[in-house]
Amino acid sequence: MIPIDELSSIVLEEAISIHRELGPGLFESVYESVLSGRLKVRGLKVQRQVQVKAVFDGEIYDPAFKIDMLVDERLVLEIKAVEQLSKAHAKQLLTYLRLLKQPVGLLLNFSEATMKDGIRRVVNDYRPD
Repeated sequence: MIPIDELSSIVLEEAISIHRELGPGLFESVYESVLSGRLKVRGLKVQRQVQVKAVFDGEIYDPAFKIDMLVDERLVLEIKAVEQLSKAHAKQLLTYLRLLKQPVGLLLNFSEATMKDGIRRVVNDYRPD
């Protein structure tokens, strides 16, 4: 199993490459599709638009929400193509991580001038491998 930090590095490398080639201005679904394909070529397991159930007050809500991508069943990716990331985007990803009991997620905004400016790493009870 690839350590989560190495897995994150692979995703970021591909996201930066995609942004350089395609640039900003496309729909989120385009970036999601291309990133998914690139990660699969690298031998990673990728699931898109993963429906997730939640339990609240003893009730099961299925599906409660969808995450954009799940890489190797543990790295959550939230893909955006917005003018600017807000605090709400990071809070949304943190909530997903808590409900999924996952330690790390990446918020990737492909609409920034450079991909470096569109990357946010969100952690939930993270302990390095």
